[in-house]
Amino acid sequence: MDSAPNQALTLVNARIFDGSSPDLIEGSIVFRGGRVAGLGDVAPQGQVVDAGSKVVVPGLIDAHFHAYAVGLGGLEVERCPLSYAALVGAKRLGAALRRGFTTVRDVAGGDSGLARAIDAGLLAAPRYYYTGPAFSQTGGHGDPRSADVDICFGHGHMCAVVDGTDNLRRAVRERFRTGSHAIKIMTSGGVVSLTDPIRLPQYSAEEIRAVVDEATRRGSYVAAHAYSPEAIVHSVENGVRSIEHGNLLDRPTAELMAERGAFLVPTLAAYDAMNRRGEDLGLNPISQAKNAEVLSAGKEAIGLALQAGVKVGFGSDLMGDLEDDQLVGVRLQIEAAGVLEALRSMTAVNSELLQNPDIGRLGAGSAGDAVLLDGNPFEDAAVLWDESRPRLVIQHGRIVA
Repeated sequence: MDSAPNQALTLVNARIFDGSSPDLIEGSIVFRGGRVAGLGDVAPQGQVVDAGSKVVVPGLIDAHFHAYAVGLGGLEVERCPLSYAALVGAKRLGAALRRGFTTVRDVAGGDSGLARAIDAGLLAAPRYYYTGPAFSQTGGHGDPRSADVDICFGHGHMCAVVDGTDNLRRAVRERFRTGSHAIKIMTSGGVVSLTDPIRLPQYSAEEIRAVVDEATRRGSYVAAHAYSPEAIVHSVENGVRSIEHGNLLDRPTAELMAERGAFLVPTLAAYDAMNRRGEDLGLNPISQAKNAEVLSAGKEAIGLALQAGVKVGFGSDLMGDLEDDQLVGVRLQIEAAGVLEALRSMTAVNSELLQNPDIGRLGAGSAGDAVLLDGNPFEDAAVLWDESRPRLVIQHGRIVA
């Protein structure tokens, strides 16, 4: 189902979640010119759809997405032809849009070519923010080589190995030259990397500060892959704005994040999916063991962050065939934080993180992105994550799914 590109669209008899308030607005919502023209007690315009007293939410935002994640292994991802990765990415993006994610932030991947194709309308996709390949130190989370692999690796589709402050400054400037929204760095070990302990901080303080300095002067920010309190403190104290994952977060570190205004982007779906499906899909035994270390702690980290006043977003971080578990991540975040906080994470909080106040909310003049759910999530949370329940997805004021 697809509405005409220039025709107004009105959802009548709707209950509207604006992205922040627990109080639903009853009435209609009018989309015109790609934006919300009015909501509440407003006269219908153009195509009219009866919402049947169901809830409309802002288009959802996934702030930790990987379009080019063609598999679960680092070398598998990095050595495939970019043309293949782009076609896989197009499929992954289209699936995310149909689930109601009208915006994604690709942290570790993406490039100007894929963004240009989306802007030209060559594929159905969410609004697309990308960082380009993430930066890793040699032997860090973005270095895909196992200890017994004797090959050179400089960069791939999702990660690049860059050491030293001068090299990092040059690389950051190149990222922004080619359209990156923000910069991603690896500041702790990770699950899919094979030679780095999860807890140990990565990159020196001087290297992190150099990246942050370049990004800040550009009006942007730095996101850091970090699990442990040691790595999170190391990142935040040196200016990182967005902590990705953060599973091993403790209370003092959460308080520091709140004090510094840092965001947490949890990615519960990834660990749950790797735990259930990773072995069958060939996930390396080293990675399986690392995943077990962080699996159970993720939900606790969200609770600690919210108690400390940290702004908590939402991300999926799904690699390879695990990408179809995106809505499982919604269910897991609801279990950790409740429906209201989970909805805020996927809308208003993520919009603030992405520095775009037009998305993640429904109000006069906001972006015309919305999802009509199959009920009221505050009464039946499954309407947010159950893929068997129908949903109507609106992007730029048009019905797209």
